Amino acid sequence: MADAPVRLRFAPSPTGHLHIGGARTALFNWLLARKLGGTFVLRLEDTDAERSTREFEREILRDLAWLGLIWDEGPDVGGPHGPYRQTERADLYRALAERLLASGHAYRCTCSPQRLEAVRAEALARGEKPRYDGHCRDLGLGPSCGPHVVRFRMPGDGVVAVHDLVKGPVEIRDEELDDFVLVRSDGLPTYNFAVVADDHGMGITHVLRGDDHLNNTPKQVHLYRALDAEPPRFGHMPLILGPDGKRLSKRHGATSVGAYRDLGFLPEALVNYLARLGWAHGDLELFDIDELVRVFSIEGIGTSAGRWDMDKLMWVNQHWIARLPVERVARDAAPFLAALGLTGPFDDSRAHLAVDAVRSRARTLVQVATMAAFCFLPDERLPYDDAAVRKFLVPDAAPLLETVLERLKRLPSWERASIEGAISEWLQASGLGLGAVAQPVRVAVTGSRVGPGLFETLEALGRDRSLARLERGLGMARDGALHGV
Repeated sequence: MADAPVRLRFAPSPTGHLHIGGARTALFNWLLARKLGGTFVLRLEDTDAERSTREFEREILRDLAWLGLIWDEGPDVGGPHGPYRQTERADLYRALAERLLASGHAYRCTCSPQRLEAVRAEALARGEKPRYDGHCRDLGLGPSCGPHVVRFRMPGDGVVAVHDLVKGPVEIRDEELDDFVLVRSDGLPTYNFAVVADDHGMGITHVLRGDDHLNNTPKQVHLYRALDAEPPRFGHMPLILGPDGKRLSKRHGATSVGAYRDLGFLPEALVNYLARLGWAHGDLELFDIDELVRVFSIEGIGTSAGRWDMDKLMWVNQHWIARLPVERVARDAAPFLAALGLTGPFDDSRAHLAVDAVRSRARTLVQVATMAAFCFLPDERLPYDDAAVRKFLVPDAAPLLETVLERLKRLPSWERASIEGAISEWLQASGLGLGAVAQPVRVAVTGSRVGPGLFETLEALGRDRSLARLERGLGMARDGALHGV
């Protein structure tokens, strides 16, 4: 295997949404494949007929692509080792099971569920670990024995020694394992059988997965040996925990990739955060995906579980909202603007100015949309904060607003620099500070006392709408008595 081309895989079950933990597993396998110049395979473990759906399959593929984890082989793109859905590989599993039966590494078992439960109960009553007692092991049952499962004949006196890529040396004694089922009575393969059949058939050389799969490793190693094949190199990563130290679940909030996309997180931010959740490269926190490919290493994967930290994810997302090109942020914010009942266009120069004005303060795309909404609302729909109006659109502010309005009307061009110059020149000549006029103007044009920089706000809103809203605000200030002033 040392000279074999590097091949890694991600094998989700399309029985639900793409979980954050699964996304991190996919990311680490993808990164290692790219770092070593290998192949990344996407395989779907869809043998759970009751729960697997093509809708979940499409969603998983969509979310992986959204994260930028593009696969080289898979159910939609094909490849030399397909098919890539387990439900389409039944003939391969049957052939491999017959091979193991013929070689004596497997046998048929007709034990009923009732008998197996009785054996289990007796073992527990003796204080022993429940395991199959080998009743059918040496009966030599043939294919006409009636309803049966196929079991693996486990060696009973050896040791499985694995050098785990993350945990280091791991040893498990065979006596702790029982003759596990390879093929169920309905003909479907069990997880351990299917995963070995698939990884062996697809030439997988490295497997990075959660350490909840560590107890499956010795069974799979024995299966590889029975097939006269070398196992892949395994690495078992600690699971992701919630803030309370328990396994991340719905009680901690959103747990799927799609949910975080809908909450307004960027794929760059989620990839960045997931990479640092259990892996480190010095003290660096922020990476784009190309940087991750350059510096990723298995040695950087920690042995302690990472804890989900929503504030940290928000911080990373805020960084990427500020760092990415404004055109990209505006495009990704467009659905959230539309969800507020606003109408576009959301991808023109005015929209870019609006998004650019607010994005340094936004932690999610939802906040980008909310903060930038004033630029897309028709003037007649602009809501005004009553407290801000009562405090800032008062009779004393009317002369200031009138002067600002007149100076801005005379501007030959409407850019931030010219807007700032017109107002600053007047303030300097009159001995006033920006604070004296900034809040009345902001409330007049946005309806709120909180918002982006004054000059960026006016530039993004545009000349006609800025002047119209200033006129309206001036009228409200002159009529301040109606507001209880």
